[in-house]
Amino acid sequence: MYRITVEKTFSSAHTLPDHPGKCRNLHGHNWRVRVTAAAADLDGQGMVIDFSVLKKALAETCDQFDHRMLNEIPLLAGVVPTAEHLCRVIHRELARRVEDGRVRLTRVQIWETPDNCAEYTPDEGPEGKR
Repeated sequence: MYRITVEKTFSSAHTLPDHPGKCRNLHGHNWRVRVTAAAADLDGQGMVIDFSVLKKALAETCDQFDHRMLNEIPLLAGVVPTAEHLCRVIHRELARRVEDGRVRLTRVQIWETPDNCAEYTPDEGPEGKR
């Protein structure tokens, strides 16, 4: 399996209304998003997907959240805008832009602080096994 990874950052605010601590209050993060695409076979250019294509798709996806209040974004309607939910939503939005039957988006990681990261990997169990 071949894999490539790109990153993008954006800033946004959110509240976690049922959180028992201070995160229930309005606060913001400088989010760092790392996504990985994979393919069993390379394309005619010898690539999983062109880095610039994946970077552009990630930028367009992240732009929907940049400098916004996550609790008010329709893409996150019905869920508390945690890093975990944000991973899944970004995966869904990005996958529809880049997956083509050969290329698959295999991982989305999001840091809400330099020390705290959430990850979404589709089709895996809790131990990371397929």
